[in-house]
Amino acid sequence: MAQQTCNDTKQRILQAAIFLFNSKGFTGTSVREIANKANVNIAHISYYFKGKGGLLEYLVSTYYEGYIKVIEENYSELHQSNAHTVLSNIILDILNYQHENRQLSRLVYREVTLDSILIREVMTTYLTKEKYFIKSLFEQGIKEGYYRKGFVPHLIIQLRSLLHMPYLQPQYMSEVLHIQPHEAYFVHQYYKELKYWLHSLLADKKLENKQLIMFP
Repeated sequence: MAQQTCNDTKQRILQAAIFLFNSKGFTGTSVREIANKANVNIAHISYYFKGKGGLLEYLVSTYYEGYIKVIEENYSELHQSNAHTVLSNIILDILNYQHENRQLSRLVYREVTLDSILIREVMTTYLTKEKYFIKSLFEQGIKEGYYRKGFVPHLIIQLRSLLHMPYLQPQYMSEVLHIQPHEAYFVHQYYKELKYWLHSLLADKKLENKQLIMFP
């Protein structure tokens, strides 16, 4: 019972922090506001997370632990599949992961654009791992003949931009484009568009002769 109470308290704090950091910004949110929103004693935040900075670090690290796990689990299938299939599965699973954690995705991607000690640590751990896996898949896909030759860092930039855009600029998506990333249909529709992007930008012309169906 005590463990359950502890977990409930931590979850309330985390959800309150995500909401307030998104609506007021990290610097504009006080520890007291988080405690009030979560309906907990302010001392709980220091006890569980060592303050507001520790709370943000926990949120970012936890998010990227799950994000990298999605990539690693699919990458492990490369020995019995091909780079194209593995990359397509990674893209779909990342879209689903982001959608399931959309408020946290929005917060994390915005924070990654800022220069801080925390974000530099994220860059040297999680994002370096992400680069390794995606770079390897692009290079393997070129080697296998699935993709045309290209400057891989630029391809990574484009892919990451397409994946993260809906959560970096949610107001633009909803108020200008009238697209609702929080709706269940969004992942399916957006995934179809990413298929067309990958095919038109990356597919080697000789694949058309093989009649390869991109992203089955």
